[in-house]
Parts: sequence; structure tokens; C-alpha cells
Amino acid sequence: MHTRLVAVADAHALMAIYNPEVIETTVTFDLVPRTYDDQVEWIEEHRTTHPCIVAINDDDDLGEESETGERILGFASVSPFRGRPAYATTVENSVYVHRGARGRGVGVLLLSQLQVLAAESGFHSLIARIVGENRGSILLHERCGFSLVGTEIEVGRKHGKWLDVVEYQYVLPEAGGAR
Repeated sequence: MHTRLVAVADAHALMAIYNPEVIETTVTFDLVPRTYDDQVEWIEEHRTTHPCIVAINDDDDLGEESETGERILGFASVSPFRGRPAYATTVENSVYVHRGARGRGVGVLLLSQLQVLAAESGFHSLIARIVGENRGSILLHERCGFSLVGTEIEVGRKHGKWLDVVEYQYVLPEAGGAR
């Protein structure tokens, strides 16, 4: 398994991983599945300043096939945290893993590589906003060194229920390894 930057050719594979989460779960607060055009636009937004990486399966047929012929096991991205300029060095991360690939280290690979990429890109802080009932994502972020910084009570509503959001933070090491 290895990672690389996302490509437009990955659009259908990313949709196949993400859209079931939109439709069936509360792990994303999106309510409408992405169309192909939506996904391509999202990819284009995540090919420069706020990158996205994909995990590629090197061993078997597990994952969603990209137009490159590679099998994608998941993806992780950073997005702007807030719109005001003083927040520019803080980004929010997202990690999505193919349902059949969970528990195989894909999330850890993606998030740890994203931490390196974010540091290399000059960001200072990563924020994860996770629906409170998503124990897998909470454990992933804790395993990768994130700390709980707060809980927002009943800030989302999906599938007929109110949802809490827990916020985790990871302060990236400065260049040279010191904070």
C-alpha cells in the first residue's frame, strides 16, 4: 500500500467510497451524494494549496478502481479551517476509507502521510471535526497524536437525529523538529 496525490482520474473511485457514507451514515454532514462534476471540482480544489492524497492497494483487488487502473482504498484531505486570513495556517482534515479496507491500517497511513504533507506545506495546526458517534475516526485521530479540544452539542441533524461533533487538534512540528 502506498499514497499519492489525488488525480481527476480518481473521481469515480472517490465517489464510490464517499457517497455511501453520505446516504447511509452520519460520518459526513453532507446530505446529497456528489455527482461526477461535483467530485471533479472537489479534486481540482484539492490539487494545490489544500491537497488530497489517496491510498493505493498494491496487493489485491480490494478497493475502488480508478481510471488509472489502480485500486483506491481511501483518501484524506485538508481544507481551509475558516475564511478569515489569520486562520490560514490551520486546516481541517478528512479521512475516508473503503468499507472493505477498514481495520487494515489504511486510515493510519493516510492520516500520518497527511500530517507530513501538511507540515511540508507550511501549515501549523490540523483540526478534525468528527461526529461524536464515529468511534473509529476518534480512535484513528488519537492514535495519530490528536488531542480532544472540545465537543459541540447537537450541532447537526441527519437521519432524524441530533448529532454532536467532537473536535480534535494536532499541532504540527515546526521545521527542524521543534515547536
